[in-house]
Amino acid sequence: MGQTKKSRIHTGRYILIVLAAVLVFLAVAFFSYINDYRHADETARSLLQNNSSIRQEGDLTILTPDAENETGRGLIFYPGGKVEDIAYLPLLEQLREHGITVALVKMPFRLAVFDSNAADKVYNAVPGVSRWYIGGHSLGGAMASSYVAGKEDRLSGLILLGAYPVNDSTIPTLCIYGSEDLMLDKTKLAGVTNVLELTGGNHAQFGNYGTQQGDGVATISREEQQTKAAAAMLAFLTVAD
Repeated sequence: MGQTKKSRIHTGRYILIVLAAVLVFLAVAFFSYINDYRHADETARSLLQNNSSIRQEGDLTILTPDAENETGRGLIFYPGGKVEDIAYLPLLEQLREHGITVALVKMPFRLAVFDSNAADKVYNAVPGVSRWYIGGHSLGGAMASSYVAGKEDRLSGLILLGAYPVNDSTIPTLCIYGSEDLMLDKTKLAGVTNVLELTGGNHAQFGNYGTQQGDGVATISREEQQTKAAAAMLAFLTVAD
């Protein structure tokens, strides 16, 4: 009897040790995964450091247009998965220069799936916007698309960069992608009426974070791709009521 009891105790301790080891392994693997992300380049960092119209408040980076250019329209932007949020500043700055207020959201672990409702915190934090739009790149675009369902009365449109809608919302939608994007399933864009293909563009060049494994090779510069994307976004954001 005593030996059987000891065996059970040893078995229980062994199981606890194994479970603890598994948990430690999973924790290390998770933190290794989330800390292996794509960093913003110096162009993006310089904008944050040297542009007084860009400020950070908690998890938001807010781009405020000059008073004389203010349109009363704002864009909430979700970054791509495992991409440093400020990598999108060079693209979004082009919107700010033309009167669009932008709220760039930093996601938990740099993955929008952990806070698809992050836009809820923007409306009160960024006053003075009469018409809100939402958008995002790649995974961020998918999560922005999931957010709009049931909120069409609060948002005026959805912009997806290298992404496709994930629900059947009737909200006006603009999809922009590069012809050399090998990461986007372009068949998912079949039902979208407002789609723009940027000839020579790829998946990664919407942001300033370098290249991306599995992506196609762009035949236009990052600056050209972003300039063309920004022009299409502006046209969509400023369409007459």
